[in-house]
Amino acid sequence: MALHRRLDTRLPFSRMDLALYRELMSAYYGFYHPLERALAPWGEIISDLEWGRRSKTPYLYADLLALGLKDAHIDALPMCPELPAITSVAEAFGALYVLEGATLGGQVLRNLIEIKIGVGSTNGGAFMNVYGVETSALWQRFLECLYRLQAPAERLAAVNVGASTFLCFEQWLDRCEVLR
Repeated sequence: MALHRRLDTRLPFSRMDLALYRELMSAYYGFYHPLERALAPWGEIISDLEWGRRSKTPYLYADLLALGLKDAHIDALPMCPELPAITSVAEAFGALYVLEGATLGGQVLRNLIEIKIGVGSTNGGAFMNVYGVETSALWQRFLECLYRLQAPAERLAAVNVGASTFLCFEQWLDRCEVLR
C-alpha cells in the first residue's frame, strides 16, 4: 500500500535520539488512545480476536512513564481529534489492520531502538515488542478473523478505513512534528 510505504519513509527512526523517541511515543499515544477507545466496542464482539490482549495503549502509557513523563503530563497529552469513522465490524477490521501491522513493524524497529538509543522492553520500549514471541501467532489469528469478511462490500469498507487510518495517523504525526 502506497500510504504505508510513504509513512514508513517519513518515520524518523534513522535519526532517533531519546528526546525524539519520547516525542514520537507521545504522539503514538495521542493516536492509539482515542482510536482504541473507538475500536473497543467492535473488538469485543469479534469472536477469536482476543481484544483485551490487543490494546497497545497501556504499553505506551508505561513506556512514557519509563521515559520520564509523569502521569499528569501523559494525561494532558493532546489526542488526535480526527479519526476514521468506524460504524461496522468491517470498518473496525480496517483500522485494526493498521494497528496490528504496526505491531509487526515494531519487531523490526525494536532492535534498532535498543542499539541506537538503549531503549528496550523494560525501559521505555515495551510498545515495540508488545506481543513478544507471540507476535507472529497473534498476527495469524488476526488474519484468520479478518478473512471471515466475505462480502465484497465488507472487504471494501475494511480497505477504505485501513487507508483512512494510515492517512489520519500520518496527518497526526505531522501535526505533532515528529515526521521527516
